[in-house]
Amino acid sequence: MKTLLDVLGISVEEITPDHVELTMPIGQNVLQEWGFLHGGATLALLESAASYGAAARTDPQTERPFGINLNVTHRKSEVSGSVHGFADIEREEPSRHGGRKQFWRVVAYNDSHEVLSEGTMLTMIVPLSRLAEKKQDVPSVSYGGPSKMNPTVHVKDARL
Repeated sequence: MKTLLDVLGISVEEITPDHVELTMPIGQNVLQEWGFLHGGATLALLESAASYGAAARTDPQTERPFGINLNVTHRKSEVSGSVHGFADIEREEPSRHGGRKQFWRVVAYNDSHEVLSEGTMLTMIVPLSRLAEKKQDVPSVSYGGPSKMNPTVHVKDARL
C-alpha cells in the first residue's frame, strides 16, 4: 500500500523522541498550478515530522498518537531542490481526559537553510482505555512506526 509519504517522496533522515528530520524533493508532484511548492505538501511534511516524533514518544501497546492542530505560516516558496522538515518537542503536559498533549515546533527549510514555513503542531497521546470508553474502534493493525519499543526507520541518534 502506498502512503502519502510515498506519493510525496518524503524520506526520513532522523527520528528521536525529541527531534525529527524529514526531506521531500520538490518535483511536479508537489507543485501548485503556478509552479511553486504547494503549501499543502509542506504541511504534510511538517505534520508527518511531528507525528513521527509523537509516535517515538508513545507506547503502541497502550496508547495512540493523534495530530489535533497544525498552525503554520508560510514565509516563502520554492520551485526546485528539496524541502527539509524539522519537528522539535517544546513541551508535554497532561490532558484533562487522560493521556497527554505534546507541543511541537515545526520548521521547513530549503536547501540554502532559508525558512519556508514555521509553526506549531499539537499532538494528543490517547490511552487505548480512553478510546474504549468512547466506544472508538481501534484498528487491529500491526504497528510498524517509529516507537521507542519498535523503531523501523533509520536513526542517526542512539538516544532511542
